[in-house]
Amino acid sequence: MKIRSATIADCDSLVALDTVAAGDPERRDHIRSWIEAGCCYVAETNKSVGAYGVLAYHFFGNGFVEMVMVGEHFRRQGLGMALVEHFKAICVTPKLFASTNLSNQKMQQLLSAAGFHTSGYIDNLDENDPEIVFFVRATP
Repeated sequence: MKIRSATIADCDSLVALDTVAAGDPERRDHIRSWIEAGCCYVAETNKSVGAYGVLAYHFFGNGFVEMVMVGEHFRRQGLGMALVEHFKAICVTPKLFASTNLSNQKMQQLLSAAGFHTSGYIDNLDENDPEIVFFVRATP
């Protein structure tokens, strides 16, 4: 497995593996913007892009895992965990945050297994599905 910065040449692959992007032009625009901003990373396995993640610094000046998306055929192979661990290692701030919906049990389990702890909740982002905020000390 290899993790590297995404390039614009990866854009179509990321859109294809993203479960939301197929029906959401705004998500496709986000993917392109993340790549252009240099905050998008891909996880490759057997020379195929199987997952991507986004590490940004807009959350009160701290690192924030904005997205982790693993392609359907690449799940349960450790790609999501590898991206999160990579983000912990390269984060330039001492604090790293992430969030996911209360309904996203798999992401909660991944973050917990990566050493993140619950830091709070945000209501009213998605109807009847609060956002859980997680925190871990980065390990640069």
